[in-house]
Amino acid sequence: MNKEKSQLKEFLEAVSVLQWVLSFLFLGVACLILMVYLTFTSLWPLSALYFMWLVMDWHTPEKGGRRTTFVRKWKVWEHFKDYFPIKLVKTADLNPNKNYIFGSHPHGIMCAGAFSCFSTERGGFAEAFPGIKSTLAILAGLFKLPLFREYLMSAGLCPVSKASLAHLLSKNGKGNAVVIVVGGAAESLASSPGVNTVVMKQRKGFVRMALEFGADLVPVYSFGENELFRQVIFSEGSLGRRLQDLFKMIMGFAPCLFFGEHLALVPYRSPVTTVVGSPISVPKCTTPTEEEVDHYHNLYMEALTKLFHQHKISCGLSEDHELRII
Repeated sequence: MNKEKSQLKEFLEAVSVLQWVLSFLFLGVACLILMVYLTFTSLWPLSALYFMWLVMDWHTPEKGGRRTTFVRKWKVWEHFKDYFPIKLVKTADLNPNKNYIFGSHPHGIMCAGAFSCFSTERGGFAEAFPGIKSTLAILAGLFKLPLFREYLMSAGLCPVSKASLAHLLSKNGKGNAVVIVVGGAAESLASSPGVNTVVMKQRKGFVRMALEFGADLVPVYSFGENELFRQVIFSEGSLGRRLQDLFKMIMGFAPCLFFGEHLALVPYRSPVTTVVGSPISVPKCTTPTEEEVDHYHNLYMEALTKLFHQHKISCGLSEDHELRII
């Protein structure tokens, strides 16, 4: 294919991204409605059998899930990556005989960079880091949705719960990279073009986990993630912001009011560069003290800031652009 994309290629990319957005927003709820609906039809035995299976299989997501290479290698993920495009940048080698916790920043609206690089085989992670298996940890509540949970697990996604992370870091051998979007829902509310704000000053749980299991910390920054959508930002204390915070407290995620390029759902074609930093060596401490947690948390924030400034110009930001950590 020439450098100029054909109309067919552009169409396939747009459709690939649209299906991802629709899946992100609606597939979980659609699966739940479908299973409830089947319960009240002549097909109720299918629903009953599945719910029996669900009860028996309830803890599988916290035991490593059921990733399938087939799903992670779908051609659709290559078109998805090329749409923006998304690029993975490696800055240091990772030892496959160790385990790692990647802190991914920023959350953006939908974590497109993290998903492409760490939950598909089309982002180049396996080629850049041979012997390392990446697992993106997401909201645990999503794995309670029937059928949708099967799709999530097939892509290698796991709950961001202590039990799940402990399994991946202690019972899954070596060469595991658990990817945690540290800022979570709070950070998504700060997502806006031209803004690089990360929420992590009080987010220390991932550092404690790293110490408990002796997993090295690796900062990751996706430049351009906040450029993919435009968001309606409500000021602190406003009714809209209070409603968002209330919803986040109850449901675990924030309802962002955003729009994109086509149909208000397709993100803008803006490049995303996901830079994986150098590992921070972390000793194993079964019961780490607050001082130890604070020490490695500070080291991590310093490493993330350094990573940001080293790569901001090559990723399209100006020299005077700053990273805001709250």
